[in-house]
Amino acid sequence: MVDQRQLRKLEFIGSTLENRSDRRFLISISMSRISALVLAFLCALSFANLPPIAAADSGEALSAYEVLQSYNFPVGLLPKGVTGYDLDKSTGKFNAYLNGSCSFSLEGSYQLKYRSTISGFIAKDRLTSLNGISVKVFFMWVNIVEVARRGEELNFSVGIASAAFTIDNFAICPQCGCGLDCNSNGKGQVREIGTNLVVSSV
Repeated sequence: MVDQRQLRKLEFIGSTLENRSDRRFLISISMSRISALVLAFLCALSFANLPPIAAADSGEALSAYEVLQSYNFPVGLLPKGVTGYDLDKSTGKFNAYLNGSCSFSLEGSYQLKYRSTISGFIAKDRLTSLNGISVKVFFMWVNIVEVARRGEELNFSVGIASAAFTIDNFAICPQCGCGLDCNSNGKGQVREIGTNLVVSSV
């Protein structure tokens, strides 16, 4: 015959083990839920920090031209046809993309050329470490490495020299091949840029 006290003791031990198992099961479920919430939060942060890589395809992101304006630059610094851009807002590093290389002439012996990718750093009133934009001066192509806004003028630097133009000249985006005054077949020359020009050695 089984001792009643031993039987009750066995029942108590069994109940205790069962409760511990239930608690471990509940803790396991809680930890799984916490892990899932943390993972979802980290994913949300990652997507929030992604730059607008293809601004032209997104209805929410700013266009490259709107980004220029947000840093106090006119839209005409870029030609028509920018398809997208990358921007790291923490450093100002950017890339802007065109379908291909782009060039046009300005009356007054200036020719501009844009590569399919333009890169550099942007801050308010200042573009630095530019790569992908060049201007023909006399018989030489030189890279425009910096653009700074000073009041109503834009100062373009090629490293050894700089030139200042009034900002009104960049209110409209030029078109590849013909600049600003394009006729119906897309050929022609741009109108002459403003004469408020200063060239100085750096």
